Amino acid sequence: MGTGARRTRRWVLRGGVTATAVGATALQVPAASAAGTNAREPAVYTTEHWKAREPAEPVTVHDHQPTYIVVHHTVEPNNSADTSRGSAFDVSRAIQNFHMDGRGWIDTGQQFTASKGGYLTEGRHRSLEVVRGGRRHVHGTNVAEHNHEVVGIECEGDYRDEDVPEPLWDALSDLVTYIADRYDIAPELIKGHRDFSSTQCPGDVLYARLDELRQEVGDRLGKPVGNRPEWPLLRQGDQGEDVRTAQHLLRARGARDVQPHGIFDSATRDAVADLAREHGTLDRSCCGSAHADEPGMLGADLWPRLVTGRRSTVEWKDHLTRLAPRSR
Repeated sequence: MGTGARRTRRWVLRGGVTATAVGATALQVPAASAAGTNAREPAVYTTEHWKAREPAEPVTVHDHQPTYIVVHHTVEPNNSADTSRGSAFDVSRAIQNFHMDGRGWIDTGQQFTASKGGYLTEGRHRSLEVVRGGRRHVHGTNVAEHNHEVVGIECEGDYRDEDVPEPLWDALSDLVTYIADRYDIAPELIKGHRDFSSTQCPGDVLYARLDELRQEVGDRLGKPVGNRPEWPLLRQGDQGEDVRTAQHLLRARGARDVQPHGIFDSATRDAVADLAREHGTLDRSCCGSAHADEPGMLGADLWPRLVTGRRSTVEWKDHLTRLAPRSR
């Protein structure tokens, strides 16, 4: 669906019953608390609804609000055409099992999940309860070094090449609007995982639509949308002056096999992977990036370790943005 298309909203009325996502039976959801009044709470199925495992340890709840809302994609599981509520619950259980058994985490990493069918589920235990309060934050595990300040939302699917299904987009917009309202988070602080880490997550297509999401949330909450430059994500096959700049910086660090020809080749990828390994950032991935081939990408967690002090962080981001080809 293109930018600006008219969408039908599915709301949970305070203190009442509402329809949920496509094909769902009505779900009775407790009324949200009174603090935020500009956005109603969407239907979110709790960990009890989808029969989550108990966390291995008590979840940590910080006595402060989060700063960012961060969007992810799952990549896997996403191979089913089933958009039912039951499938959404299956996805939630699969993610929790992967995070607890495969990654060794105490619980689901992200706070919420949005399914292809438009069903929203609570991820880490207590996330919905704490968001409703609007004052504290459940510590998740979805953005390395930033989990104390981000609310993470996993979107079921692989959005590197495919667009987001309309029911998922509607549900995501409703949830992000609600969280932004509860915590008074500015629309420009709605981010993608790649704005913090060297990962494609939430996929090129969904990431390109985050400006649309920010504007939609801003419009719904009556807030202006600011503009903040981000570090570019560079990967094998990319070409341009920003790539050439990265290659010069890598050579200055001793990566003499890298040639500054402006093409992100295998030698550049290997040098970036070495940089990530040196700083312990090679394998700090969310559900989506864990299922994609991503080592050797140069992104937000590595640029600060590579650039020089000739420019400030903002100046470097602006400079690299101007260097990037418009066609990328």
